[in-house]
Amino acid sequence: MVAHLLSPAVLGLETSTVQVEVDLRAGLPSFAVVGLADVAVQEARERVRSGLANQAFSVPARRIVANLAPADLRKAGPQYDLPLALAILAASGQVPSAVLRGLGAVGELALDGAVRPVAGAIAMAEHAAREGWARMMVPAANAAEAALVPGLEVIGVATLRDAADVLEGRLAHEPVVVDAAALLAGAQSAPGPDLAEVRGQGSARRALEVAAAGGHSMLMVGPPGGGKTMLARRLPGILPPLRLEEAIAVTRIHSVAGLLDPGCPLVVRRPFRAPHHTVSAAGLVGGGRIPRPGEVSLAHHGVLFLDEVCAFAPSALDALRQPLEEGRIDVTRSMMSARFPARPLLVCAGNPCPCGFDGDPVRRCVCPPGRAEAYRARLSGPVADRIDLHVEVPRLDREELMGRSGAETSETVRARVAAARGRAAERGQERPNAELGPLEARRAAALDAPAKALLGRAVDRLALSARAHDRLLRVARTIADLEGADDVRADHLAEALGYRVPVGPGAVG
Repeated sequence: MVAHLLSPAVLGLETSTVQVEVDLRAGLPSFAVVGLADVAVQEARERVRSGLANQAFSVPARRIVANLAPADLRKAGPQYDLPLALAILAASGQVPSAVLRGLGAVGELALDGAVRPVAGAIAMAEHAAREGWARMMVPAANAAEAALVPGLEVIGVATLRDAADVLEGRLAHEPVVVDAAALLAGAQSAPGPDLAEVRGQGSARRALEVAAAGGHSMLMVGPPGGGKTMLARRLPGILPPLRLEEAIAVTRIHSVAGLLDPGCPLVVRRPFRAPHHTVSAAGLVGGGRIPRPGEVSLAHHGVLFLDEVCAFAPSALDALRQPLEEGRIDVTRSMMSARFPARPLLVCAGNPCPCGFDGDPVRRCVCPPGRAEAYRARLSGPVADRIDLHVEVPRLDREELMGRSGAETSETVRARVAAARGRAAERGQERPNAELGPLEARRAAALDAPAKALLGRAVDRLALSARAHDRLLRVARTIADLEGADDVRADHLAEALGYRVPVGPGAVG
Protein backbone atom coordinates (compact mmCIF):
# COMPACT_ATOMS: atom_id res chain seq x y z
CA MET A 1 0.00 0.00 0.00
CA VAL A 2 1.21 3.50 -0.84
CA ALA A 3 0.45 6.48 1.41
CA HIS A 4 0.77 10.09 0.26
CA LEU A 5 1.42 13.28 2.21
CA LEU A 6 2.37 16.86 1.33
CA SER A 7 5.35 18.73 2.70
CA PRO A 8 6.89 22.06 1.63
CA ALA A 9 10.56 22.41 0.71
CA VAL A 10 12.45 25.65 1.39
CA LEU A 11 15.48 26.52 -0.74
CA GLY A 12 16.72 29.97 0.19
CA LEU A 13 13.43 31.80 0.55
CA GLU A 14 11.78 29.97 -2.34
CA THR A 15 9.36 27.13 -1.58
CA SER A 16 8.13 24.09 -3.49
CA THR A 17 5.70 21.27 -2.87
CA VAL A 18 7.16 17.86 -2.05
CA GLN A 19 5.02 14.72 -2.35
CA VAL A 20 6.01 12.28 0.39
CA GLU A 21 5.19 8.75 -0.79
CA VAL A 22 5.73 5.61 1.31
CA ASP A 23 5.36 2.07 -0.05
CA LEU A 24 5.45 -1.08 2.12
CA ARG A 25 6.39 -4.32 0.37
CA ALA A 26 7.23 -7.87 1.31
CA GLY A 27 10.93 -8.55 1.70
CA LEU A 28 13.76 -8.19 4.13
CA PRO A 29 13.10 -5.32 6.57
CA SER A 30 14.76 -2.16 5.26
CA PHE A 31 14.12 1.55 4.95
CA ALA A 32 15.24 3.51 1.87
CA VAL A 33 14.69 7.20 1.14
CA VAL A 34 14.98 8.31 -2.49
CA GLY A 35 14.44 11.60 -4.27
CA LEU A 36 17.70 13.59 -4.15
CA ALA A 37 17.77 13.63 -0.35
CA ASP A 38 20.77 15.05 1.53
CA VAL A 39 22.44 13.49 4.55
CA ALA A 40 20.01 15.00 7.08
CA VAL A 41 17.06 13.52 5.18
CA GLN A 42 18.74 10.12 4.85
CA GLU A 43 19.34 10.08 8.60
CA ALA A 44 15.59 10.49 9.09
CA ARG A 45 15.35 6.70 8.78
CA GLU A 46 16.82 6.17 12.25
CA ARG A 47 14.91 9.05 13.84
CA VAL A 48 11.62 7.81 12.40
CA ARG A 49 12.21 4.20 13.48
CA SER A 50 13.05 5.22 17.05
CA GLY A 51 10.23 7.76 17.21
CA LEU A 52 7.64 5.22 16.11
CA ALA A 53 8.84 2.61 18.58
CA ASN A 54 9.05 5.00 21.53
CA GLN A 55 5.55 6.32 20.89
CA ALA A 56 4.10 2.79 21.09
CA PHE A 57 3.62 2.37 17.35
CA SER A 58 4.75 -0.72 15.53
CA VAL A 59 7.61 -0.45 13.08
CA PRO A 60 6.59 -2.47 10.01
CA ALA A 61 8.94 -5.42 9.50
CA ARG A 62 8.78 -4.94 5.75
CA ARG A 63 10.67 -3.27 2.96
CA ILE A 64 9.92 0.47 3.30
CA VAL A 65 10.59 2.76 0.35
CA ALA A 66 10.00 6.49 0.80
CA ASN A 67 10.05 8.73 -2.25
CA LEU A 68 10.28 12.52 -2.07
CA ALA A 69 8.96 13.86 -5.36
CA PRO A 70 9.86 15.61 -7.59
CA ALA A 71 13.05 13.59 -7.79
CA ASP A 72 15.13 16.41 -9.33
CA LEU A 73 14.50 18.85 -6.45
CA ARG A 74 17.13 18.82 -3.73
CA LYS A 75 15.69 17.96 -0.29
CA ALA A 76 17.57 19.24 2.72
CA GLY A 77 17.03 19.38 6.47
CA PRO A 78 15.20 17.31 9.08
CA GLN A 79 11.73 18.71 8.37
CA TYR A 80 10.62 15.55 6.54
CA ASP A 81 10.77 13.36 9.67
CA LEU A 82 7.16 13.96 10.71
CA PRO A 83 5.59 13.50 7.24
CA LEU A 84 7.62 10.32 6.71
CA ALA A 85 6.44 8.91 10.05
CA LEU A 86 2.79 9.80 9.34
CA ALA A 87 2.97 8.26 5.87
CA ILE A 88 4.39 5.03 7.35
CA LEU A 89 1.55 4.94 9.89
CA ALA A 90 -0.99 5.37 7.09
CA ALA A 91 0.67 2.81 4.80
CA SER A 92 0.73 0.24 7.62
CA GLY A 93 -2.90 0.88 8.60
CA GLN A 94 -2.14 2.33 12.02
CA VAL A 95 -3.97 5.53 11.03
CA PRO A 96 -6.55 5.83 8.24
CA SER A 97 -5.11 7.05 4.94
CA ALA A 98 -8.08 9.37 4.48
CA VAL A 99 -6.95 11.64 7.31
CA LEU A 100 -3.86 12.64 5.30
CA ARG A 101 -5.84 14.16 2.41
CA GLY A 102 -5.16 17.88 2.09
CA LEU A 103 -2.69 17.77 4.96
CA GLY A 104 0.77 19.27 4.90
CA ALA A 105 3.28 18.43 7.60
CA VAL A 106 6.76 19.43 8.71
CA GLY A 107 8.73 18.58 11.80
CA GLU A 108 11.90 16.99 13.13
CA LEU A 109 11.55 13.89 15.31
CA ALA A 110 13.56 13.24 18.44
CA LEU A 111 14.42 9.62 19.23
CA ASP A 112 11.67 9.54 21.86
CA GLY A 113 9.06 10.72 19.34
CA ALA A 114 8.92 14.36 20.38
CA VAL A 115 8.43 16.82 17.53
CA ARG A 116 11.14 19.44 17.42
CA PRO A 117 10.90 22.85 15.72
CA VAL A 118 12.28 23.47 12.25
CA ALA A 119 13.62 26.52 10.44
CA GLY A 120 11.49 28.38 7.91
CA ALA A 121 8.05 27.54 9.31
CA ILE A 122 6.47 30.83 8.19
CA ALA A 123 7.76 30.40 4.62
CA MET A 124 6.34 26.86 4.59
CA ALA A 125 2.98 28.06 5.93
CA GLU A 126 2.82 30.79 3.28
CA HIS A 127 3.44 28.14 0.63
CA ALA A 128 0.68 25.95 2.06
CA ALA A 129 -1.78 28.85 2.00
CA ARG A 130 -0.86 29.76 -1.61
CA GLU A 131 -1.28 26.15 -2.73
CA GLY A 132 -4.69 25.87 -1.05
CA TRP A 133 -3.80 23.16 1.46
CA ALA A 134 -6.56 22.67 4.01
CA ARG A 135 -4.35 22.08 7.05
CA MET A 136 -0.74 22.33 8.08
CA MET A 137 0.74 20.25 10.91
CA VAL A 138 3.82 21.79 12.49
CA PRO A 139 5.80 21.38 15.71
CA ALA A 140 4.09 23.05 18.68
CA ALA A 141 7.05 25.43 18.99
CA ASN A 142 6.44 26.64 15.40
CA ALA A 143 2.64 26.90 15.64
CA ALA A 144 2.48 30.61 16.52
CA GLU A 145 4.92 31.47 13.74
CA ALA A 146 2.92 29.50 11.13
CA ALA A 147 -0.32 31.05 12.42
CA LEU A 148 0.88 34.47 11.24
CA VAL A 149 -0.25 33.36 7.78
CA PRO A 150 -4.00 34.00 7.34
CA GLY A 151 -6.33 31.47 5.78
CA LEU A 152 -4.56 28.34 6.97
CA GLU A 153 -5.56 25.92 9.73
CA VAL A 154 -2.41 25.31 11.78
CA ILE A 155 -2.11 22.19 13.92
CA GLY A 156 0.67 22.31 16.49
CA VAL A 157 1.79 18.96 17.91
CA ALA A 158 4.35 18.12 20.57
CA THR A 159 4.77 14.39 19.90
CA LEU A 160 4.14 11.85 17.17
CA ARG A 161 1.40 10.28 19.31
CA ASP A 162 -0.33 13.67 19.55
CA ALA A 163 -0.16 13.99 15.78
CA ALA A 164 -1.87 10.63 15.25
CA ASP A 165 -4.49 11.33 17.92
CA VAL A 166 -5.36 14.72 16.42
CA LEU A 167 -5.74 13.24 12.94
CA GLU A 168 -8.03 10.48 14.20
CA GLY A 169 -10.10 12.85 16.33
CA ARG A 170 -9.09 11.42 19.70
CA LEU A 171 -7.37 14.64 20.73
CA ALA A 172 -8.94 18.05 20.23
CA HIS A 173 -6.72 20.92 19.18
CA GLU A 174 -7.43 24.60 19.66
CA PRO A 175 -6.95 26.83 16.61
CA VAL A 176 -3.71 28.79 16.91
CA VAL A 177 -4.39 32.54 16.65
CA VAL A 178 -1.71 35.23 16.75
CA ASP A 179 -2.46 38.97 16.82
CA ALA A 180 0.48 40.33 14.87
CA ALA A 181 -0.72 43.93 15.18
CA ALA A 182 -0.77 43.64 18.97
CA LEU A 183 2.76 42.22 18.97
CA LEU A 184 4.00 45.16 16.90
CA ALA A 185 2.19 47.67 19.09
CA GLY A 186 3.74 46.17 22.21
CA ALA A 187 7.21 46.68 20.77
CA GLN A 188 6.63 50.45 20.54
CA SER A 189 6.78 50.88 24.30
CA ALA A 190 9.92 48.79 24.83
CA PRO A 191 12.84 51.04 25.87
CA GLY A 192 16.06 51.12 23.88
CA PRO A 193 19.30 53.07 23.68
CA ASP A 194 18.52 56.80 23.66
CA LEU A 195 20.18 59.37 21.43
CA ALA A 196 20.26 61.77 24.39
CA GLU A 197 23.06 59.67 25.87
CA VAL A 198 25.43 60.76 23.09
CA ARG A 199 27.45 63.83 24.01
CA GLY A 200 28.33 66.45 21.42
CA GLN A 201 28.74 65.41 17.78
CA GLY A 202 26.05 67.75 16.48
CA SER A 203 26.97 67.24 12.81
CA ALA A 204 26.99 63.44 13.19
CA ARG A 205 23.62 63.54 14.96
CA ARG A 206 22.22 65.61 12.10
CA ALA A 207 23.58 63.13 9.55
CA LEU A 208 22.06 60.28 11.54
CA GLU A 209 18.67 62.00 11.34
CA VAL A 210 19.03 62.47 7.57
CA ALA A 211 20.02 58.82 7.21
CA ALA A 212 16.94 57.68 9.14
CA ALA A 213 14.57 59.99 7.29
CA GLY A 214 15.64 58.88 3.83
CA GLY A 215 17.14 55.44 4.41
CA HIS A 216 20.59 56.67 3.34
CA SER A 217 23.80 54.75 3.93
CA MET A 218 26.36 56.46 6.15
CA LEU A 219 30.11 56.43 6.84
CA MET A 220 31.54 57.93 10.05
CA VAL A 221 35.27 58.59 10.35
CA GLY A 222 37.09 59.71 13.47
CA PRO A 223 39.49 58.76 16.26
CA PRO A 224 38.62 56.05 18.79
CA GLY A 225 36.16 56.97 21.53
CA GLY A 226 34.38 59.77 19.67
CA GLY A 227 30.97 58.10 19.79
CA LYS A 228 30.69 56.41 16.37
CA THR A 229 29.44 53.10 17.78
CA MET A 230 27.06 54.82 20.22
CA LEU A 231 25.52 56.78 17.36
CA ALA A 232 25.10 53.71 15.17
CA ARG A 233 23.47 51.67 17.94
CA ARG A 234 20.90 54.40 18.49
CA LEU A 235 19.87 54.58 14.85
CA PRO A 236 17.13 51.89 15.10
CA GLY A 237 15.50 53.95 17.86
CA ILE A 238 14.86 56.90 15.53
CA LEU A 239 13.66 54.82 12.58
CA PRO A 240 9.90 54.45 12.04
CA PRO A 241 8.39 51.27 13.55
CA LEU A 242 8.17 48.21 11.37
CA ARG A 243 5.01 47.91 9.32
CA LEU A 244 3.30 44.52 9.37
CA GLU A 245 4.46 43.54 5.89
CA GLU A 246 8.02 44.55 6.77
CA ALA A 247 7.88 42.56 10.01
CA ILE A 248 6.68 39.48 8.11
CA ALA A 249 9.51 39.86 5.57
CA VAL A 250 12.13 40.15 8.33
CA THR A 251 10.60 37.24 10.23
CA ARG A 252 10.73 35.05 7.11
CA ILE A 253 14.47 35.65 6.70
CA HIS A 254 15.30 35.09 10.37
CA SER A 255 13.16 31.96 10.45
CA VAL A 256 14.90 30.43 7.43
CA ALA A 257 18.24 31.22 9.08
CA GLY A 258 17.09 29.55 12.31
CA LEU A 259 17.54 32.77 14.31
CA LEU A 260 13.95 33.49 15.31
CA ASP A 261 13.45 34.17 19.01
CA PRO A 262 11.56 31.16 20.48
CA GLY A 263 9.62 33.50 22.76
CA CYS A 264 8.19 35.66 19.97
CA PRO A 265 6.94 34.35 16.61
CA LEU A 266 7.30 37.76 14.93
CA VAL A 267 10.30 40.07 14.64
CA VAL A 268 8.78 43.25 16.05
CA ARG A 269 11.76 45.62 16.07
CA ARG A 270 14.05 46.65 13.28
CA PRO A 271 17.05 44.32 13.27
CA PHE A 272 20.50 45.63 14.13
CA ARG A 273 23.35 43.46 12.86
CA ALA A 274 26.97 44.22 13.69
CA PRO A 275 29.19 41.44 12.28
CA HIS A 276 32.79 41.15 13.40
CA HIS A 277 35.39 42.39 10.94
CA THR A 278 36.66 38.83 10.43
CA VAL A 279 33.40 37.84 8.72
CA SER A 280 33.84 36.23 5.30
CA ALA A 281 32.20 37.41 2.11
CA ALA A 282 29.76 34.46 2.32
CA GLY A 283 28.93 35.34 5.90
CA LEU A 284 28.31 38.96 4.97
CA VAL A 285 26.19 38.53 1.84
CA GLY A 286 25.09 34.88 2.09
CA GLY A 287 26.31 31.56 0.79
CA GLY A 288 27.18 28.05 1.83
CA ARG A 289 26.67 24.67 0.19
CA ILE A 290 22.96 25.18 0.75
CA PRO A 291 22.54 28.97 0.36
CA ARG A 292 21.71 30.77 3.59
CA PRO A 293 21.07 34.47 4.16
CA GLY A 294 24.06 36.57 5.19
CA GLU A 295 24.29 39.56 7.49
CA VAL A 296 23.14 41.98 4.80
CA SER A 297 19.86 40.03 4.47
CA LEU A 298 19.46 39.46 8.21
CA ALA A 299 19.56 43.27 8.53
CA HIS A 300 16.79 43.69 5.92
CA HIS A 301 14.58 46.69 6.88
CA GLY A 302 16.99 47.35 9.74
CA VAL A 303 20.56 48.50 10.27
CA LEU A 304 23.78 46.80 9.16
CA PHE A 305 26.67 48.27 11.15
CA LEU A 306 30.23 47.65 10.00
CA ASP A 307 32.51 48.86 12.80
CA GLU A 308 36.17 49.35 11.88
CA VAL A 309 35.13 49.05 8.26
CA CYS A 310 38.70 49.13 6.92
CA ALA A 311 39.54 46.03 8.97
CA PHE A 312 37.06 43.99 6.90
CA ALA A 313 38.42 41.93 4.02
CA PRO A 314 38.24 43.99 0.80
CA SER A 315 36.57 41.03 -0.94
CA ALA A 316 33.80 41.05 1.66
CA LEU A 317 33.23 44.80 1.30
CA ASP A 318 33.22 44.58 -2.51
CA ALA A 319 30.55 41.87 -2.29
CA LEU A 320 28.20 44.56 -0.93
CA ARG A 321 27.99 46.29 -4.30
CA GLN A 322 24.98 44.34 -5.60
CA PRO A 323 22.81 44.56 -2.46
CA LEU A 324 23.62 48.27 -2.00
CA GLU A 325 22.58 48.99 -5.57
CA GLU A 326 19.75 46.52 -6.18
CA GLY A 327 18.36 45.68 -2.74
CA ARG A 328 18.88 41.95 -3.17
CA ILE A 329 21.63 39.35 -3.32
CA ASP A 330 21.79 36.35 -5.65
CA VAL A 331 23.71 33.33 -4.35
CA THR A 332 24.51 30.73 -7.01
CA ARG A 333 25.90 27.28 -6.36
CA SER A 334 26.54 24.32 -8.65
CA MET A 335 23.17 22.64 -8.05
CA MET A 336 20.96 25.51 -6.89
CA SER A 337 20.65 29.25 -6.56
CA ALA A 338 18.79 31.50 -4.16
CA ARG A 339 17.78 35.15 -4.00
CA PHE A 340 17.56 37.00 -0.68
CA PRO A 341 16.21 40.50 -0.11
CA ALA A 342 18.81 42.92 1.24
CA ARG A 343 17.67 46.47 1.95
CA PRO A 344 19.38 47.41 5.21
CA LEU A 345 20.43 50.88 6.20
CA LEU A 346 24.22 50.51 5.98
CA VAL A 347 26.25 52.35 8.61
CA CYS A 348 30.04 52.13 8.54
CA ALA A 349 32.48 53.46 11.11
CA GLY A 350 36.22 53.68 10.71
CA ASN A 351 39.39 55.11 12.14
CA PRO A 352 41.50 57.25 9.83
CA CYS A 353 44.45 54.87 10.24
CA PRO A 354 45.38 51.67 12.12
CA CYS A 355 46.37 53.55 15.29
CA GLY A 356 43.34 55.82 14.90
CA PHE A 357 44.98 59.24 15.25
CA ASP A 358 45.93 60.40 11.77
CA GLY A 359 45.09 64.12 11.70
CA ASP A 360 44.17 64.22 15.40
CA PRO A 361 45.05 67.63 16.95
CA VAL A 362 46.03 66.12 20.31
CA ARG A 363 47.58 62.69 19.81
CA ARG A 364 50.28 61.93 17.27
CA CYS A 365 49.81 59.21 14.66
CA VAL A 366 52.40 56.43 15.10
CA CYS A 367 51.69 54.56 11.86
CA PRO A 368 54.67 54.13 9.50
CA PRO A 369 54.68 56.19 6.28
CA GLY A 370 52.12 55.01 3.75
CA ARG A 371 50.37 52.74 6.24
CA ALA A 372 47.39 55.06 6.72
CA GLU A 373 46.82 55.38 2.97
CA ALA A 374 47.01 51.60 2.47
CA TYR A 375 44.60 51.09 5.37
CA ARG A 376 42.02 53.49 3.94
CA ALA A 377 42.35 51.95 0.47
CA ARG A 378 40.81 48.71 1.80
CA LEU A 379 37.44 50.43 1.32
CA SER A 380 37.37 50.65 -2.46
CA GLY A 381 36.20 53.69 -4.37
CA PRO A 382 33.17 51.96 -5.94
CA VAL A 383 31.89 50.92 -2.50
CA ALA A 384 32.56 54.34 -0.97
CA ASP A 385 30.73 55.96 -3.91
CA ARG A 386 27.63 53.98 -2.98
CA ILE A 387 27.58 55.47 0.53
CA ASP A 388 25.43 58.61 0.66
CA LEU A 389 26.64 60.37 3.80
CA HIS A 390 30.30 60.84 4.76
CA VAL A 391 30.61 62.35 8.23
CA GLU A 392 33.53 63.29 10.46
CA VAL A 393 33.21 62.37 14.15
CA PRO A 394 36.00 64.34 15.86
CA ARG A 395 37.43 64.05 19.35
CA LEU A 396 35.17 65.50 22.07
CA ASP A 397 36.50 68.54 23.92
CA ARG A 398 36.46 68.98 27.68
CA GLU A 399 33.18 70.88 27.84
CA GLU A 400 31.37 68.25 25.78
CA LEU A 401 32.74 65.45 27.93
CA MET A 402 32.20 67.00 31.36
CA GLY A 403 29.27 69.34 30.80
CA ARG A 404 25.59 68.57 30.88
CA SER A 405 24.32 66.86 27.76
CA GLY A 406 20.98 68.53 27.03
CA ALA A 407 20.76 66.66 23.71
CA GLU A 408 17.49 65.72 22.03
CA THR A 409 15.99 62.34 22.84
CA SER A 410 15.39 59.59 20.32
CA GLU A 411 11.65 60.16 20.63
CA THR A 412 11.96 63.79 19.53
CA VAL A 413 14.15 62.95 16.56
CA ARG A 414 11.95 59.98 15.62
CA ALA A 415 8.95 62.32 15.35
CA ARG A 416 10.77 64.49 12.79
CA VAL A 417 11.89 61.39 10.89
CA ALA A 418 8.31 60.10 10.77
CA ALA A 419 7.07 63.49 9.54
CA ALA A 420 9.68 63.54 6.76
CA ARG A 421 8.73 60.04 5.63
CA GLY A 422 5.10 61.09 5.78
CA ARG A 423 5.81 63.91 3.33
CA ALA A 424 7.43 61.41 0.98
CA ALA A 425 4.32 59.23 1.25
CA GLU A 426 2.15 62.24 0.34
CA ARG A 427 4.04 62.39 -2.97
CA GLY A 428 2.94 58.82 -3.61
CA GLN A 429 6.23 57.21 -2.61
CA GLU A 430 6.01 53.76 -1.09
CA ARG A 431 9.77 53.60 -0.47
CA PRO A 432 12.30 55.82 1.30
CA ASN A 433 14.09 58.43 -0.79
CA ALA A 434 17.30 56.35 -0.88
CA GLU A 435 15.50 53.60 -2.82
CA LEU A 436 14.16 55.83 -5.60
CA GLY A 437 15.26 55.07 -9.13
CA PRO A 438 17.15 57.70 -11.16
CA LEU A 439 14.05 59.06 -12.91
CA GLU A 440 12.02 58.99 -9.69
CA ALA A 441 14.76 60.87 -7.85
CA ARG A 442 14.91 63.59 -10.51
CA ARG A 443 11.13 64.02 -10.44
CA ALA A 444 10.94 64.07 -6.64
CA ALA A 445 13.86 66.50 -6.20
CA ALA A 446 12.52 69.48 -8.09
CA LEU A 447 15.34 72.06 -7.90
CA ASP A 448 14.82 75.80 -7.83
CA ALA A 449 17.03 78.01 -10.02
CA PRO A 450 19.84 78.66 -7.47
CA ALA A 451 19.95 74.94 -6.64
CA LYS A 452 20.30 74.04 -10.33
CA ALA A 453 23.19 76.47 -10.69
CA LEU A 454 24.89 75.04 -7.59
CA LEU A 455 24.44 71.49 -8.84
CA GLY A 456 26.00 72.40 -12.20
CA ARG A 457 29.07 73.87 -10.51
CA ALA A 458 29.34 70.79 -8.26
CA VAL A 459 29.23 68.42 -11.22
CA ASP A 460 32.06 70.34 -12.92
CA ARG A 461 34.32 70.86 -9.91
CA LEU A 462 33.82 67.56 -8.08
CA ALA A 463 33.63 65.39 -11.22
CA LEU A 464 30.49 63.69 -9.87
CA SER A 465 29.59 60.33 -11.41
CA ALA A 466 26.05 59.67 -12.58
CA ARG A 467 25.53 57.54 -9.46
CA ALA A 468 26.85 60.29 -7.18
CA HIS A 469 24.63 62.85 -8.95
CA ASP A 470 21.49 60.81 -8.34
CA ARG A 471 22.43 60.01 -4.75
CA LEU A 472 23.05 63.70 -4.15
CA LEU A 473 19.53 64.50 -5.34
CA ARG A 474 18.04 61.85 -3.05
CA VAL A 475 19.86 63.22 0.00
CA ALA A 476 18.84 66.78 -0.85
CA ARG A 477 15.23 65.64 -1.19
CA THR A 478 15.40 64.10 2.28
CA ILE A 479 16.84 67.29 3.79
CA ALA A 480 14.00 69.24 2.18
CA ASP A 481 11.48 66.78 3.61
CA LEU A 482 12.91 67.28 7.09
CA GLU A 483 12.32 71.02 6.70
CA GLY A 484 8.86 70.57 5.19
CA ALA A 485 9.83 72.14 1.86
CA ASP A 486 8.17 71.22 -1.42
CA ASP A 487 11.14 72.14 -3.61
CA VAL A 488 14.82 71.45 -3.09
CA ARG A 489 16.58 74.74 -2.41
CA ALA A 490 20.25 75.62 -2.74
CA ASP A 491 20.81 75.32 1.04
CA HIS A 492 19.41 71.77 0.98
CA LEU A 493 21.70 70.85 -1.90
CA ALA A 494 24.68 72.50 -0.20
CA GLU A 495 24.18 70.37 2.92
CA ALA A 496 23.88 67.25 0.76
CA LEU A 497 27.10 68.20 -1.04
CA GLY A 498 28.85 68.44 2.31
CA TYR A 499 28.04 64.77 2.89
CA ARG A 500 29.55 63.75 -0.48
CA VAL A 501 32.98 65.25 0.19
CA PRO A 502 35.47 62.87 1.92
CA VAL A 503 35.93 64.04 5.50
CA GLY A 504 39.16 64.97 7.31
CA PRO A 505 42.76 64.11 6.51
CA GLY A 506 42.02 60.52 7.31
CA ALA A 507 38.94 60.19 5.14
CA VAL A 508 38.06 56.57 4.41
CA GLY A 509 37.62 55.79 0.71
